[in-house]
Amino acid sequence: MLQFWIGRNEPAIVGTTATWTGAELLDRAAGAAAHLESFGTELGKPIPALFTANGTAFAYVIGATSIGRPLAPLAPRLTVHELTACVSSLPPGPLLLCEPEFEAVAEQVAAATGRRAVVITTPDAADSSTLDLDPRPEALAFILHTSGTSGLPKPVHYDQGTLAKRARMNTDLFGFIPGCVTATASPFHHIAGLGIFTVALAAGAAIVPMPSFTVEGWKRLAEVGTTHAVCVPTMLEMLLEADALALPDLRLLQYGASPIHPDTLRRVLETLPDVDLLNLYGQTEGSPITMINPEMHRRIVAEGRPELLTSVGWAVPGATVSVHEPDADGIGEVYARAPHFFRVDPDGILRTGDFGRLGTEGELYLVGRKGDKIIRGGENIYPAEVETVIADHPGVREVAIVGVPDKKWGEVVRAVVVPTDPDHPPDPADLRAHARERLAGFKVPIEWTFVDSLPRNAAGKLLRRLIDRDPTLGDAPEETSR
Repeated sequence: MLQFWIGRNEPAIVGTTATWTGAELLDRAAGAAAHLESFGTELGKPIPALFTANGTAFAYVIGATSIGRPLAPLAPRLTVHELTACVSSLPPGPLLLCEPEFEAVAEQVAAATGRRAVVITTPDAADSSTLDLDPRPEALAFILHTSGTSGLPKPVHYDQGTLAKRARMNTDLFGFIPGCVTATASPFHHIAGLGIFTVALAAGAAIVPMPSFTVEGWKRLAEVGTTHAVCVPTMLEMLLEADALALPDLRLLQYGASPIHPDTLRRVLETLPDVDLLNLYGQTEGSPITMINPEMHRRIVAEGRPELLTSVGWAVPGATVSVHEPDADGIGEVYARAPHFFRVDPDGILRTGDFGRLGTEGELYLVGRKGDKIIRGGENIYPAEVETVIADHPGVREVAIVGVPDKKWGEVVRAVVVPTDPDHPPDPADLRAHARERLAGFKVPIEWTFVDSLPRNAAGKLLRRLIDRDPTLGDAPEETSR
């Protein structure tokens, strides 16, 4: 259980202006619990919350679960329509918590769902001995929602027992020990946000809340001795461009959530030669599933086998990964089984909805989501496979592959490209020739669109469905279209 392992006399929440020890965090959590109890909320009823990463948010998460009223953090920048759908998917309850910045949208969502919007501020300290620090394994710790890249986010219940198993797994993978200082640029409501922070706190490490990602905010992580950090590829590219990736005390950098451009990974390796790299693949429903741990990174580089870095690695300890009903190319839906997964089918299997294939050494290559498959004249095309090839062209910074209707073929392939040099985009004929060297002809895009940016959510995941609607669409405003 999270609260049970927090070091009381060690730093827990670290910031450039204030630091809370574990004891201070738990005292604030007791104050948050008292505040929530003053509303008479029913035991077991989750409370939705629009929070960013900060000490107050953590105090409310811990306080709420300790009194049997777990929180369900939501993406504050979703639209009112999307937030209303998320809140409606939860059991009815009286409250919707929010930070002052999100009061207006919270009021609208609360009115639409029969709740009361409550603006929270830093709770007063109270006696933490009133907190339940040893809850039942089946008790609910909190609820996270899926990223909603292919539809509305869906709730995933995090029980205490499984959360503890996940914490032990990730503690070993990250090498967390007391004295570590951990930062993640992922949003609070995300598995790579709250999910990583709970692991760090459980291991007795300190956490550095980042309410939102900026290059300047990342630079300030140097002031608090950050030893471990989590980034998505889009953020890595921004930091590399600003020459701001390196931090003086950084020991381990974990990346994931979306494919990384080979050139980006090469630059990360060159910029951080003494920093361990950890790549994890997972989902809100279960994470991690596979890994490329620091030792694997070093082996791959030493053996000169960079193609392995285009995979998401090998099953984490205790997990099994398989490809269900593979086609002639070995591609099928990725199935996984592990004791630290939160939502599985009656047979204990996490049906990921991702399509992939297994390599000769058991490594997993992802080729796209279940609903992303393009069928051209009866031939199956998986976007991620085509994107990996095109992204290797020096004139391409980012690329997304989508299917567009075609009278003759049913669907044809369109590439939506962010050029490396916006003023001099690559010639489509050159891109076609590059793709044809490694792809069958039917997989090579016949339509090419050049854009300034691709729409992504705050976790860095591509919002392919928005490209389907409008290929000229640029960045989505943080979480508005998750």
